[in-house]
Amino acid sequence: MRRYAWAGIAFGIAAVLLAIPLLPSFTHRGSRDSAPPPSALPPARAEASYKLQTMKNDMQATERLARAQVAKDFRVFLTQSRLGSSSNNQSELSAFLQKHPEIVYAEWKHRGGAAKAGKLKAGEIKEASSYLAQARAAVRKSRSFSSPVFQAKEKSYFAIGEHSEKNSIVAVVSGEVIQAVERHQRRNLRLIPYPPEGRYRIESVVPGTNAETTVRNGEDNGNASHFSIDEVVVKFRKPLTEKQLLQLRKELDLTVVKQTRSIYVFRSKKHDTGELKAYFKREWNPVFVEPHYLYLTNEVHARETTVKAAEDNAGEEALIPNDTLYSEYQWNLPEIATEAGWKLAKGNPDIVVAVLDTGVQADHPDLKGRIVKGVNIVDPSADPNDDVGHGTHVAGIIAAEVNNNEGVAGMTWYTKIMPVKVLDDTGAGSTYSVAEGIIWATDNGAHVINMSLGNYAQAEFLHDAIKYAHDKGVVLVAASGNDNTDRPGFPAAYPEVLAVAATDPDESRAEYSNYGDYIDVAAPGSSIPSTYPGSRYAALSGTSMASPHVAALVSLVRSANPDMSNEEVMELIRKTAKDLGPAGRDIEFGFGQIDVVAALQSAQGFEGSLQLFPSRVREKLERLNGLK
Repeated sequence: MRRYAWAGIAFGIAAVLLAIPLLPSFTHRGSRDSAPPPSALPPARAEASYKLQTMKNDMQATERLARAQVAKDFRVFLTQSRLGSSSNNQSELSAFLQKHPEIVYAEWKHRGGAAKAGKLKAGEIKEASSYLAQARAAVRKSRSFSSPVFQAKEKSYFAIGEHSEKNSIVAVVSGEVIQAVERHQRRNLRLIPYPPEGRYRIESVVPGTNAETTVRNGEDNGNASHFSIDEVVVKFRKPLTEKQLLQLRKELDLTVVKQTRSIYVFRSKKHDTGELKAYFKREWNPVFVEPHYLYLTNEVHARETTVKAAEDNAGEEALIPNDTLYSEYQWNLPEIATEAGWKLAKGNPDIVVAVLDTGVQADHPDLKGRIVKGVNIVDPSADPNDDVGHGTHVAGIIAAEVNNNEGVAGMTWYTKIMPVKVLDDTGAGSTYSVAEGIIWATDNGAHVINMSLGNYAQAEFLHDAIKYAHDKGVVLVAASGNDNTDRPGFPAAYPEVLAVAATDPDESRAEYSNYGDYIDVAAPGSSIPSTYPGSRYAALSGTSMASPHVAALVSLVRSANPDMSNEEVMELIRKTAKDLGPAGRDIEFGFGQIDVVAALQSAQGFEGSLQLFPSRVREKLERLNGLK
């Protein structure tokens, strides 16, 4: 049982909880060594120092992803382009840049002619010219070239040169995705105070109390809940009549912000949250009345397991996808034995994972065919497009196309994503919006719901929505949070939800990851490469990145054994986790780090699933599991 009896804790705005770990290819460990040792700093400063270094590591990793993907795109262009007339070549190069808007300027040369496309502004020409000259010189000698990142007009760029036997290309590429990751991670690793200035009128309180508190810096977010100071959520015994609503409007100068059945969000021009709560409790005897909380976007030595045995012995027979960035950058999937797990199950196109987040870029080339109809709760008149980046990144971890020679590989080959936009362009949204998203996703066919968001407040309406989804058979998964605290984060701490902590590549708990006795399992969370808006790729860190690994595993388990109930799936994932830290369940890892092979073997029946492995692997697995 979970012990988090926090009566009255406020359920805050869901901020996308992104965290940043250490990736072998991204050399997070090495760069981390340059930061002051934690013991030399007070705890708060040590945590801030770690998070800053994590952010820098994510930026460096994203830069490498950007360079690798652009170089690959150029090589494909040089191989597939048709060498023809100057006008045709100009059109072909212009079309290429239109498809890749991050390329701001390019020069294409071949034996029959040349073409240019894009344009450098005055301030960009000066900074780019020397690097373009170096790129031209390199390709003339049949060498590739990639410059350092340089600044022009407060924006970042890099120059690149690629060649083939018959032609070559040099270009200037925008580094905006690197700057976007910096902005993103400052907010989501809580390096800056939340909430920022924005459209919300916010009050901050100590969780579980009405005591006001001031959020002066990012570290203060770990001990605060946030709510709209002029709004209140009320659940009546039955829906109000028009006459009753008119009476409330006159008495309190109210407007109805949202309504779901007998639950209303009211906003008042004259009264604050405290006054509204007192009035409704006194005059209406509601089921509950509570503030309208805000939510924000929110990694030892291992024992030898069947997963390890499969990885060690499968050798060349392992399923290694050909996605461009997979082998060098995606440490996370081999870490949890995903490649070996694909021998047992790759997913099912009928399984739908709802991503409650900032939306998803539906036309991202690595998410083609993986998106089903979603909804924009924030603006019902608009599509659930991603204007932040977080939701697209989460979706790619679950379902980026596998083995398509493009970008990254998701954990599943066929699972569908249902984008449910519950967070706005600041990465924040109300608990009411999150609850609405849960209900909508449940009613529209979601089998799994991922919530990479949260705060430190409980909200009864949100819990009602979670119980509704759970009663309908949905598996709900949520990130624990990025404040390195044992304070229960919600919705993760609700008993109907799988609560996920984050691990680093060395299987230690990521230092930003929240922990506590409500944690169910852990999953990789640091420097995770995935899809990003603008048809690009980025590396982000946080429990927000760990949670979709678990949601993806749930979808694989449900495809392997559709007859399992949601409670059975949740228990299977707990019981098959790889035990880390102290023996048994603990506050840092819960039951341990998810284990794809063990979970799928359990779902299918271990002895039957052994037949999918080569004989030499099968024999060792049988010995390890006492079958021989």
